[in-house]
Amino acid sequence: MSSKGDLTRRQIIAKSMQLFSVKGYFNTSIADIVKAAGLTKGGLYGHFRNKEEIWYAVYEECGRVWKSVVFEGVREIADPLARIARLIENSLKNYLGGRVFEGGCFLLNSLVDLAGQSPNMSHHVLKGFQGFSKLIHVWLEEAEEKGLLREGLNLVEIANFLVISLNGAAPLFAASKDPAVWRQTMGQLNYYLQTLRKEN
Repeated sequence: MSSKGDLTRRQIIAKSMQLFSVKGYFNTSIADIVKAAGLTKGGLYGHFRNKEEIWYAVYEECGRVWKSVVFEGVREIADPLARIARLIENSLKNYLGGRVFEGGCFLLNSLVDLAGQSPNMSHHVLKGFQGFSKLIHVWLEEAEEKGLLREGLNLVEIANFLVISLNGAAPLFAASKDPAVWRQTMGQLNYYLQTLRKEN
């Protein structure tokens, strides 16, 4: 059973997540968080020393939520290209299209929001995106080892292209709320994946 302190901490993280996603980190004040969480400043500072510490806790929670959606049913797929296709579907249809975070993708929003203003925090987010690209690269290498890919492909560039495409769809969908954004992106990326396969 969770203690009252644990519940309060979760409440702070949940409300801060909403505020950071919609208003951005720099436009969200401690007063905003205190009001949204229904606490006093003393109650908040009993759990976090400052706003930056809250942001890191929110980032970790968002990462956990993102992984639970994006990697659902992925790792048990034997064919690495089919695995990547499922990853793309989960990322676009279930994560982006499912509007998991109010205000769009918290992780991408944070990268844009923090760039040039908080190097340590923006680098922390960037490492996550780079790790995602490296994982796709590993799966592409697996596909190559299994003889599934055409020859002469630059696997690093392909992995980066897929991540860039997935993240490019996020702000367009957030602005338009048009499901065609993620549907068309998913369709074209899946078509692109099929062009990588070696012809039988």
